Amino acid sequence: MARRPAEPEVIWDRPQRATRGPRPAYTRADIAAAAVRIADEGGLDAVTMRHVAAELGCATMSLYNYVPRKEDLYELMVDLVGGEYALPDKPSGHWRADLTDLARQARAMMHRHPWVPRLMSPVYGFSPNALAYLEYALSCLDGLEGTYGAKLELVAMVNGLVTAYVANELATAERDRSLPWPPEREHAVRSAYLGRALASGRYPRLAASLVENEGPIDLDGAFDRALERLLNSFEKTLGGTDGPGGSEGTGGSGRSEATGGSDGSGGSGGAGA
Repeated sequence: MARRPAEPEVIWDRPQRATRGPRPAYTRADIAAAAVRIADEGGLDAVTMRHVAAELGCATMSLYNYVPRKEDLYELMVDLVGGEYALPDKPSGHWRADLTDLARQARAMMHRHPWVPRLMSPVYGFSPNALAYLEYALSCLDGLEGTYGAKLELVAMVNGLVTAYVANELATAERDRSLPWPPEREHAVRSAYLGRALASGRYPRLAASLVENEGPIDLDGAFDRALERLLNSFEKTLGGTDGPGGSEGTGGSGRSEATGGSDGSGGSGGAGA
């Protein structure tokens, strides 16, 4: 049985294999891929060393030779999905469109891997793919004034917005799946109750807001508006321009429009730090 390290260590500083002895049967990529498959099917709580070992066809104790701690396994998983980003060789020169593209990719990835929002913390934010993502995201902001600290704060806030938005979408979908009847019946009953409450006259402002926004919520549109407002809030702080064509907002780039859908089917995504 491999002994766990007596001192903290970073998995990326740990050699993948010993300098002597037989070649390992598995790579870190193999282990991460097995853990991701398990999480995609059964959720993050289904990822155990025993389950991953069974997926690989090895003894549980032998897995610790490759991954000393479960936290290391999580880091491998986050790094693997972080490799799903489609990062261009260089930014387009339109920082708003480039960050919007990254945000849409992240949203799509989190719908492909619903367990990811639970691991979106700085603890797992410094893997090789996460560092590559951060370097590219900061390069998108090269045309802006301001410190790198302020730019990094913007990138972190964009990732936080995406994570919170997707977590809410996933929670809503999970609740619908857990209902003992079709979600349409639940919605109809709740809508009827809300209609009676608004008709009482006690909530005039809320009633007016719902009259202005009748019909189902456009989740993609709401996501883009929230992201645009966040980018607007930093534009004056960071200064600069959005490339030769000026500010494009969230809908100004054809490349950006093509990268995401709320179901995760459009574009590729990754786990930003």
